[in-house]
Amino acid sequence: MINIAIIPARGGSKRIPRKNIRPFLGRPMISYALEAAQKSGLFDHIAVSTDDQEIADTARRYGGEVFRMRPRELADDFTGTFEVAQSETAYLKSIGIDVDYVCTIYATVPLIRAEDIRGAYELMLKENSAHCYSMCSYAFPIWRSCYLKNGSPEPVWPENMTKRSQDLPEVYHDAGQFYWSSAEAQLTGKPATNGPETAAYIIPRSRVVDIDTLEDWEAAEVMYQVLNHG
Repeated sequence: MINIAIIPARGGSKRIPRKNIRPFLGRPMISYALEAAQKSGLFDHIAVSTDDQEIADTARRYGGEVFRMRPRELADDFTGTFEVAQSETAYLKSIGIDVDYVCTIYATVPLIRAEDIRGAYELMLKENSAHCYSMCSYAFPIWRSCYLKNGSPEPVWPENMTKRSQDLPEVYHDAGQFYWSSAEAQLTGKPATNGPETAAYIIPRSRVVDIDTLEDWEAAEVMYQVLNHG
């Protein structure tokens, strides 16, 4: 069984410049994803897909492999993660790496843990699923969410506003850490975020953070220190 990790790390981050290699508590952000992939013990290769030479050099320094620089047509603001991973998987197979399973890991996931990568892989094999995504529950019932209309709240589902939160079903969202797929599903299918072909690996909300702003970044540093150092 040949397993490959693919870490997409484009150089053109807009909201947080140089986000993928910006120092996070003294280390380049991408190093946390690379470390977790290495500690999982699952991967024959950890490929970093980037269009940026500095990111490529940093990735290699922390144990990643850059098999090629990312094609220009896959390095714009509109290309999705799935397309990047699909292209990289096809390229690896073209150079003789006969991939069985692929784990796409985001570059900005400092709270990621090797045991979650392993746990999701084991769940995917156990359920015989084509995909397994990291997911977590919403902190507040979305069934009682509201629009703002002229500055006033307007319920999306008015019938739920008087219901107790514990009587509403729990809802989950993409945790934005990693995505396992069989190479066959990766190369021939479409992104599968739902349905019977996809297994959900649940991660606690306390270990999930989406880093889009400097405020998110600062919150993530606090969360990391609490989780790892008390």
